[in-house]
Amino acid sequence: MKINQHIHQRIAIKNTLITLIILMILIALASVSRLYTAEIDLSSNNGNTLSKASQKILTTLPEPITLTAYIKETTLQQQLAQFINKYHRFKRNITIHFVDPTTVPDKVRELNIGPQGAIIVEYQGRTEKLIYLDESTLSNALLQLAHSKERWVTFLTGHGERSPIGKANFDWGVFGTQLEHHKFKIQTLNLATFSTIPDNSSLLVLATPAVALLSGELNIIKNYINQGGNLLLLTDPNNPHLKIIEQQLGIIKLPGTIVDGSSSLYGIDDPSFVLVSDYPRHPISINFNSITVFPITSAFIIDEEGEFTNTPLFSSAPRSWTETSEISGNIRFDVDTDEQQGPLTFAYALTQDIKHKNQQRIVVLGDADFLSNAYLGNVGNAELGFRIINWLTHDDQFIEIPPKIARGKSLQLSKISIAVIGFGFLLVLPLLLIGTGIIIWRRRKRQ
Repeated sequence: MKINQHIHQRIAIKNTLITLIILMILIALASVSRLYTAEIDLSSNNGNTLSKASQKILTTLPEPITLTAYIKETTLQQQLAQFINKYHRFKRNITIHFVDPTTVPDKVRELNIGPQGAIIVEYQGRTEKLIYLDESTLSNALLQLAHSKERWVTFLTGHGERSPIGKANFDWGVFGTQLEHHKFKIQTLNLATFSTIPDNSSLLVLATPAVALLSGELNIIKNYINQGGNLLLLTDPNNPHLKIIEQQLGIIKLPGTIVDGSSSLYGIDDPSFVLVSDYPRHPISINFNSITVFPITSAFIIDEEGEFTNTPLFSSAPRSWTETSEISGNIRFDVDTDEQQGPLTFAYALTQDIKHKNQQRIVVLGDADFLSNAYLGNVGNAELGFRIINWLTHDDQFIEIPPKIARGKSLQLSKISIAVIGFGFLLVLPLLLIGTGIIIWRRRKRQ
């Protein structure tokens, strides 16, 4: 068939139209791809996809979520951005911003951010501070923000207790400010002037009174406990002013101060500092893996005849003991004294079911310094304090997200296999290469 000019023009027009149609289809597909996305997680353990629990939490948070990472290291910033991208696939209005902590020292001090940095999660004016970030910690922080409600925490005053607004080293002013950021309402109560505990109080805090309480004040607190009130009781070694309340709760305080022989392993020279890194299974410690520091701590034992259900929360190391003499110079455990060998429990969670009321919750802890202005910034102290307050005020909703373990990341070979591979790479393969080279050289030489 002879191709004349007319046929040639028709073929050219046809090819042009086909090209334009293909281009239009590609442009349309590109436009659609910007509006709609389709992703498939091909990893064996779905490690690149959020769990169903996390996806469900995101549906309860319609407003924008903002994460501010006070982190300087560029590599870590890239890792965090990649991690947040997993959340961004299911919630478009979640954003993360990075701030160099050295450029905003005042903000760092206000937020009590340590040298390791922190991430502030904000939703509807409420905030959560995270030091360690993974799916479990972030999703639980979002869960807290989604269900957070206004709660009143009452601090007893008038006896030299730790003040939630004080600025002294032993006061709780920094922690009190952070509680307010978490939508807690703080009120102080002097029972000498106001002889009842307010009905709106979700929690009463007794933080190491320096002088004895009056009998009338003790009766008010005892009645509050008998009526099912939630309580956080903190005491120090050799402080006798809460002994009547401790007896009511079935708590017996051991004489002396806990000294921890293993604290030097963490670079702490003071043996009265108790470090905790292992926690029992309890709602307060779910997914909590930070070290906490407790200076000057007293130990407890439980009166088995008490009416509360008790759960040990924090214990000292096996190398610890209760030192009944002055902590100075070379100290050691004395067998023939009242001193007790570790591990020693210094915090208990007490519960009791009350008819027509929420479960009564009480935490008794043998140290009030760990949340003070001087020590709050130590590793996980602040987060642990929030967890205790949240549990006591019945705002302890947590989810457990099972870890995603990648399969096939390790290769185990027998000794024979290792020997064959080693022999092959070290001897056989080099000989083959040398032999091949000799053969090629001889053939070229013959030519």
